Amino acid sequence: MSWYEDAGLWSGFADVLFSPERVRSAAEVVETSPLLAFPPGSRVLDQCCGVGVFTVPLARRGYRVTGLDLQAGLLERAAADCAAAGVKASFVCADAREPLAPESYDVIINMHTSFGYFDKHEDNLQVLRNAYRSLVPGGHLIVDLLSKEMYASWAGTPKIVDVPGGMVVMRDVILDDWARYRTDWTLVRGDVAEHASLTCYVYSAAELRSMLEAAGFEKTECFGALDGRPYDARATRLVVRGTKARPA
Repeated sequence: MSWYEDAGLWSGFADVLFSPERVRSAAEVVETSPLLAFPPGSRVLDQCCGVGVFTVPLARRGYRVTGLDLQAGLLERAAADCAAAGVKASFVCADAREPLAPESYDVIINMHTSFGYFDKHEDNLQVLRNAYRSLVPGGHLIVDLLSKEMYASWAGTPKIVDVPGGMVVMRDVILDDWARYRTDWTLVRGDVAEHASLTCYVYSAAELRSMLEAAGFEKTECFGALDGRPYDARATRLVVRGTKARPA
């Protein structure tokens, strides 16, 4: 079983993965980001949505949102959070590599480094191809992650994140000549420690842009954050937006 299929990891480390700070930040970004401002009523697929950190605020803005994730337990929490917020969204429990109905969405988003999970590069490319197929002509795919350039500045340095009642110690290890990385997590609460490891591909801006183009996207653009700033030495995220061409 691959790490992303482990329901225990997602529940055991939920305080890190879906912290209240992350929820608040996502809500603020949806309200302010020019990259997440879509035409009214847009059909949005939140790919690898988790507990709906972005699904809920996007639905609050009036978009017709569908959250997709492989973990049924995360989708149950996302649906409950939508209900608590008084908004509606649809949810699909599926693998992001699996095809959906063609030309069903105006926008597809993949947020907060939820890309690169699969063990084969070709499978990660298939996620982009599937997104291309699922978009209407003129539709956009937006991928938000930490890039290879960003990992290079601090990979290998242990990090400590405080969580309720304890802390999580994180350490990254670079693998396969910078093709992938492994993050080792240790959650400590009192005398109890839990361990987990996540292995992902890590892509540079040029690599991810080439992947979108290989999947069929045109007019690919790179940004340094969801506020639309340039992707340069001051970037805090890598955000790549690709457009599906309209018929000539």
